[in-house]
Amino acid sequence: MRRSSLTLLAVATIGLAVSQASAADLPRKAPAYVPPAPPPYVWTGCYIGGNVGGAWAHVDVTAVASGFEGSRSNSGFAGGGQIGCDYQFYNSWVIGFRDMFDGTDINKSRTFTNALLPTGGGSVNTKVNWFDTLTGRVGYLAAPNWLIYGQGGAAWSKVSASINNAFGAQIGSISGNSKTGWTAGGGVEWQFIPHWSAFIEYNYLGFGTRSGSFLACGLANCGILSAKANIQNALVGVNYRF
Repeated sequence: MRRSSLTLLAVATIGLAVSQASAADLPRKAPAYVPPAPPPYVWTGCYIGGNVGGAWAHVDVTAVASGFEGSRSNSGFAGGGQIGCDYQFYNSWVIGFRDMFDGTDINKSRTFTNALLPTGGGSVNTKVNWFDTLTGRVGYLAAPNWLIYGQGGAAWSKVSASINNAFGAQIGSISGNSKTGWTAGGGVEWQFIPHWSAFIEYNYLGFGTRSGSFLACGLANCGILSAKANIQNALVGVNYRF
């Protein structure tokens, strides 16, 4: 009886050892792959958004023959949208391009009683209808979600001007044509959550040459007048990045 018990114990021990050895030879299952978490704020990609703010225009109307110049500054609302793309490199630098189109309600009238008008008196009415800018920009990340940037490029604007005589009748106008100039500015953009950012910026739009000339005729004579406008704007906006 004792011998049978010892035999069974020996067989069980050998079987356990063989089972453990066989299990050790089996290939182990590799751990599941866990991809690294993406950075929370990504600047590489494209975006679309809207903006709102204020604009200031300095409009000059000049009588070509006499050289008399009438200047007028006025401010108003500006608002529109933008679309662009960025590329982040060296961790902290961002380059990109953007097109922004804004409409404005800048409208001003000024009365003259001198040689600016062929009739010797009347009013000049000026209006900035819209402006469009196509810019490249370079920015530096002060923090992973804070971008400080400067930008510059081309600008277009539609500026209308009309001349009325002393009796309120229009005697000349220029409108409907967009004029080309340049722009420069800068701002700060903040990604407050992934894919969404807000920005604040300032821009100057210069149209150094005369924006256009037109003929104004009074009761007895005619005069050639030219008009130009330089614009500044300050605005805030929101972008969705994809």
